[in-house]
Amino acid sequence: MVKMSETENPFRYTAAMAGEMELRWQQYWAENGTFHAPNPVGELADPDHPRAGAPKLHVQDMFPYPSGAGLHVGHPLGYIGTDCYTRYQRMAGFNVLHPMGFDAFGLPAEQYAVQTGTHPAVTTAANVDRYRQQLRRLGLAYDDRRSFSTTDPEYYRWTQWIFLQVFNSWFDPELNKARPIAELIAEFESGARGPEWAGLSATERRKVIDGYRLAYMSEAPVNWCPGLGTVLANEEVTPEGRSERGNFPVFQRSLKQWMMRITAYGDRLVDDLDVLDWPEPVKLMQRNWIGRSRGAHVHFAAGDDRITVFTTRPDTLFGATYMVLAPEHELVATIVPAEWPAGTHESWKVAATPGEAVAAYQATAAAKTEEERTAEGKVKTGVFTGAYAVNPVNDERIPVFIADYVLAGYGTGAIMAVPGHDQRDFEFATVFELPVVRTIATPDGFEGAYVGDGEVINSGFLDGLTKDDAKAAMIAWLEEHGKGAGATTYRLRDWLFSRQRYWGEPFPIVYDETGLPIALPDSMLPVELPEVDDFSPRTFDPDDADTEPETPLSRKKDWVQVELDLGDGPKTYTRETNTMPQWAGSCWYELRYLDPHNDKVLVDPANEAYWMGPRSATDAGGVDLYVGGVEHAVLHLLYARFWHKVLFDLGHVSSFEPFRKLFNQGYIQAYAFRDARGVVVPAEEVVERDGKWYYGDQQVSREYGKMGKSLKNVVTPDEMCEQYGADTFRVYEMAMGPLDVSRPWETRAVIGSQRFLQRVWRLVVDEETGAIRVTDEPLDAKTRKILHRVIAGVREDMEELRFNTAIAKLIELTNALTPLPVVSREAVEPLVLMLSPFAPHLAEELWSKLGHIGTLAYADFPQADPAQLVADSITYPVQVNGKVRGRVEVAPDTPEEEVRAQALAAVAEALAGKEPKKVIVVKGRLVSVVV
Repeated sequence: MVKMSETENPFRYTAAMAGEMELRWQQYWAENGTFHAPNPVGELADPDHPRAGAPKLHVQDMFPYPSGAGLHVGHPLGYIGTDCYTRYQRMAGFNVLHPMGFDAFGLPAEQYAVQTGTHPAVTTAANVDRYRQQLRRLGLAYDDRRSFSTTDPEYYRWTQWIFLQVFNSWFDPELNKARPIAELIAEFESGARGPEWAGLSATERRKVIDGYRLAYMSEAPVNWCPGLGTVLANEEVTPEGRSERGNFPVFQRSLKQWMMRITAYGDRLVDDLDVLDWPEPVKLMQRNWIGRSRGAHVHFAAGDDRITVFTTRPDTLFGATYMVLAPEHELVATIVPAEWPAGTHESWKVAATPGEAVAAYQATAAAKTEEERTAEGKVKTGVFTGAYAVNPVNDERIPVFIADYVLAGYGTGAIMAVPGHDQRDFEFATVFELPVVRTIATPDGFEGAYVGDGEVINSGFLDGLTKDDAKAAMIAWLEEHGKGAGATTYRLRDWLFSRQRYWGEPFPIVYDETGLPIALPDSMLPVELPEVDDFSPRTFDPDDADTEPETPLSRKKDWVQVELDLGDGPKTYTRETNTMPQWAGSCWYELRYLDPHNDKVLVDPANEAYWMGPRSATDAGGVDLYVGGVEHAVLHLLYARFWHKVLFDLGHVSSFEPFRKLFNQGYIQAYAFRDARGVVVPAEEVVERDGKWYYGDQQVSREYGKMGKSLKNVVTPDEMCEQYGADTFRVYEMAMGPLDVSRPWETRAVIGSQRFLQRVWRLVVDEETGAIRVTDEPLDAKTRKILHRVIAGVREDMEELRFNTAIAKLIELTNALTPLPVVSREAVEPLVLMLSPFAPHLAEELWSKLGHIGTLAYADFPQADPAQLVADSITYPVQVNGKVRGRVEVAPDTPEEEVRAQALAAVAEALAGKEPKKVIVVKGRLVSVVV
């Protein structure tokens, strides 16, 4: 018989066959709603669903921003991982919710609109469609009924609603939770907060209440980026003082902006990390970002004024020999004298008067970024203000300087300087020849700032105490004498929530004639984005800090000025023309997945409690598994936790954390190539010859880099599906290494995964005839043991997301079955079921060929027979004085005395007639003989 070629053979598993098969099964899943997860109540409830009433599992990916470039092979690594995990858990008996949406507001679409005139909505919709097609082509088992984009008005209606919940709330420090603003107003009206309320005008009362809101307007220094035409949060500015997106210069400006009072939740955001199953490095990053510090506020008299500092080391107060204020500190203007005081150090007189010296330094500091001012190792600069303060513990007069390494926005904007025990203070003291007083016993001969522990010295009533005892004693003394108080401060700052952009959620806020904000009623939501002719800032110079922001919405006059009836008759109001930051839509999307079409409430309480409610009194609740990149360790997760806690306090959700367990997947890297000029060349056009790499005839150098357009090393999943099939691509990505470890991409290695799937195919299908070659005969005993050992191992690996080792076990089983003349159904069906999370299309096809009807998505995942996991025999190495001298093989249930006897017989020659002192049997492992 003439053997057909690969291209002609219709029975061979090839990329072409895989492509046809995969599209067919994807269509089947879509038409049959295979991966729909039933809710307890509402339109998505389904009492006839195979998992209705089963234990639930809510697994979620950090949803993507749909860029025009589409996905490359690095993007779906986590998506494929969660898909494999949820397919396994669905077969293990869980009602699995695995949704996918799109974080679709943001600057890229708007910047593209500025360049091309294409509306961001058009670009975004096209990009979302592209992503959906790519994700479907990979066979990802999402409940597509629950998909949405954050740009959908029916979605951002609820983003606006949550903003109003924050706006209409205040934080009660006594209860440590948010409460409705109406309750605060009631307390004022009852007189519980003092009699002053009765004497205030209506406008004055509104201003008082606005000062308590969790969302509030503030005139504050912000990061103004003219190049992007918007302000940026601290987190969106690089250490070099430039925008993270676009690399434009960022300047400090004072602007009126919306803020979120996230600092009120500082303690809860830190403390509740302890109950979360998150990677410790991520918890540490959050703790450091929040930066909770316990110490004391200390008051220093400065003439008729008082300078307050916060210190974490009040035990070193006797060592404070000077003070430093931020150049912008409000007291600088009042404490600076007209002339230099008598006895001023000559080197400190850098100008004719203190006022001139201070003004010149302030101008220099204003031109620097925060990162430049606080950079490690920078030379310390500053000027003497001409003023002195009084150290409250010893009444010593100490000079007051201003210096740019102290920032007005951190702490109190002032520090007490203890050069004996702080390196920055020591460096500053060295430059300005200031005294150094050590208050902690320091090793002999030590020079510089000593930051270690030791006995307290030179500190009056604290002498002889330990650091912790001295801190407590000093705080008590300060409070007793009215010189300060114990305090806790945070590095965290309130969340800057305004953006001067078009493509974002409009605020559901209007202003009346007083200029004060008014919340729109729920019935007026959503406030939809109007059509505009110009998406860009009117004019700006990317390098000019004085450029005034002008939002695109502010030019839509017929939208900005609006007549509304908010309860006291029709009036003209002015809309807020800033939009919300991109973070807003991603702060709560895990909740919308639960009840995506509900237009009455954010989420039905029964659905929320089922999918995200706490399992016990000490459980935080939330998404059972949340997978995404570590680059979101701080901002997205911190903001989402804050919003969720507000919703919890107000009774809208039952969980006090949004994400119970977090897993950070690694990254896929790829080789990039540069020519002799250092210019990147297309990686796909580089060839290897004799261990060197060539682009055409030119030799190039090779390096590793993150896959992306800039390094011209992108490989798309579309290419992989075309060349090998989606299942091969999925298996390769999961087999490359542990999911949480970054790994190199090597297209040539994908063929190994394809060959594995081809071997599985040949176990079931005769490639010459297409006949099914599976027998119903039972397995032999040896192969049966291998099968059940693999089943047990794969189940354990799947539970722990160890997909690479699970695939290795499936390859081991396939290799054990391949030499058999025919393969028993007893082994093949479990193999197909175990393969299905990784190669779902191939598994469905083989399951069908094995005679089963419909999908295997809800088939029971194989269980290992415990009896088959017991070894037939155990081999004991026998040691004599620590060296192996023999081995004995016995049945697992052999009594210890019999093991001992056989072991001694096995090493009789080595013992040479000597009587053992000890014979130790370590059950199942070894026998140790001591002579």
